[in-house]
Order: sequence, then structure tokens, then C-alpha cells
Amino acid sequence: MTQRKERADALRNREAVLAAADDLFVRSQSPRSVSMDEIAAAAGVGKGTLFRRFGDRTGLIRALVEARIQPVRHAVETGPAPLGPAGPPRERVLAVLDAVLRFKLDNRHLSLALEEAGSGSPYQAEHYAWWHRTLRDTLRKIPGIPDGDFTAHALLAATRADLVEHLVGQDGMTAEQVRARLADYAAKIVDQPRA
Repeated sequence: MTQRKERADALRNREAVLAAADDLFVRSQSPRSVSMDEIAAAAGVGKGTLFRRFGDRTGLIRALVEARIQPVRHAVETGPAPLGPAGPPRERVLAVLDAVLRFKLDNRHLSLALEEAGSGSPYQAEHYAWWHRTLRDTLRKIPGIPDGDFTAHALLAATRADLVEHLVGQDGMTAEQVRARLADYAAKIVDQPRA
């Protein structure tokens, strides 16, 4: 069955909503303070359009995150080493973690908004499951890693948006400092001698 092409006005509305929401999240002091009413007004659409298109505020945030994450996902799934699937496992783990962290640093407002959305466990979100699966499967290729599943969760915990926001927004660390410290930490975990 052929998929229907989206109408031009519906596509324009979708892009206007995503751009307006993105802008409001960037300029807000707290992602929780951005309302669907504000987004609809900024996009020049009715509030009903937002709910029909995205379901709720969390659905809208997820759509923004998914749009932004696609190039990273493509690089991880099909790109060259070390980030792509042909990279040596140790280097790929470090590259994937750095990609997650860079994404969160570059999209702090959206990442924090998604984590703060309170729509169940963040560990059940599709994008988290994808990051976790990628790391877990790569970690399992490294001899001596006792539990790739747990290790992947533990490493991803160091990239949570609320922690990134605290380190950069509150403690005043630079993005480069956070990336360097995560790389050092992850290397110690991956390179630790196994008994």
C-alpha cells in the first residue's frame, strides 16, 4: 500500500510548530514553563492542531528530538569508524558516548524538556532504547566486560540531560571539559582489568 504524501499546508504547519516550539524551549528558563498555548500562538496555528498532530506536549518534544537525532542515528548505523558499525568496539563505545553527550550538549533545552516531561520511565523511551542497544551490543564485543547490559545503562547515566545541565549550567563546566571527563571515565570502565 502506498503511503499518502502529506499536504503542503499540513507540512508547513508541522514545520512552523516544530520551529516555534524549539525557539520557545531555547529561550525559556525552565522547559516546564513552555505551554501548548504558547507554542500554538508562536506557530500561528490552533491549539487543536498541536494535539491532533503530536498528541500532547511530550509527543511534540519527542518529535523535535527525533528530528534532531536523525543525522546522529544515521552516522551510528551506517557511518565510518569509529562511530559507525565497523569501528573497533572499544573506540566505538567511546565514540557513541561522545555522540550522545554532544547531542545533549547541543540540544540541552530539548533533552531536558524530554526528561522533565514525566511521561513514564526515560529508560523506556525509543531513543534511549536505541542508544542502550547500540552500546550494549558493542560492549559485548569487548573481551572481559561482564555485563554489557548494565554497563551500557551505567555509562548512559553519565549523559543524562539533568546532569549535563547541572555541570554546564550550574557548575560552569565547558562542553569540552564535560566531554573529556566522560571520555576518561568511560575509558577506565572499558579498559579496567578483569579478574
